[in-house]
Amino acid sequence: MVLGGKRALITGATSGIGLSIAEEIAKQGADIVLSGFGTVIEIEALKQRLHEHYGVYVIHIAADLSIGEQCRMLAEQAQRELGSIDILINNAGIQHVAPVDQFPKEQWDAVLAVNLSAAFHLIASLLPSMRRKRYGRIINIASVHGLVGSVNKAAYVAAKHGLVGLTKVTALETAGSGVTCNAICPGWVLTPLVEAQILQRMEEGHISRESAEQRLLSDKQPSGEFVLPAQVGALAAFLCSDAAANITGASLPIDGAWTAQ
Repeated sequence: MVLGGKRALITGATSGIGLSIAEEIAKQGADIVLSGFGTVIEIEALKQRLHEHYGVYVIHIAADLSIGEQCRMLAEQAQRELGSIDILINNAGIQHVAPVDQFPKEQWDAVLAVNLSAAFHLIASLLPSMRRKRYGRIINIASVHGLVGSVNKAAYVAAKHGLVGLTKVTALETAGSGVTCNAICPGWVLTPLVEAQILQRMEEGHISRESAEQRLLSDKQPSGEFVLPAQVGALAAFLCSDAAANITGASLPIDGAWTAQ
């Protein structure tokens, strides 16, 4: 149990990439604070499953990550209930697609708040405790869009580039302290968000699912395969381990050669 005795706070943890990261971190023995959407029944079932499968302590704390004060309250409550937080996974994110000159201001503000500012508030809140213990793992789930751009995604690309920058600054400020900060930059991952894009292409093009998937992938991802959420989870778990103690400030693509082009 590589992470036995550690405690992790994971945002956007109730589905997709965040849920897979929670699974992998729990599998390694860490207690988990989940933050994410879901009904009471769904969240209770998820908590019970993680506890029964891996024998770890699991709680859920609700927070509106678009509000800075609630981000800091989330960090404070997590520390109160678990004693401290050793691992922070900033995974929560939202998306809106529109040309720059048609991009709604409220959507711009929301995407930057959830995808970038929330990570800042949580890091700022939890970093002092990590420094005192001389151990901390901060992992920001960015995107290939933290490294390259795409049309109609101004807010998302800006936020993810900002998240990569925040990662680098945090790594520099914590170098030698026992705390690391890295970004994972996934390409197309088969999540509910991508599932919606597949279905949209099927409907708009009157094509099969296989054709819609291949068109989506061929636009960007040379491997022709989706990244699996479990693969992102496994990378996050590795970055939490002692083997990754000198990996910090890195932005690690997991993108089927998207950014190699």
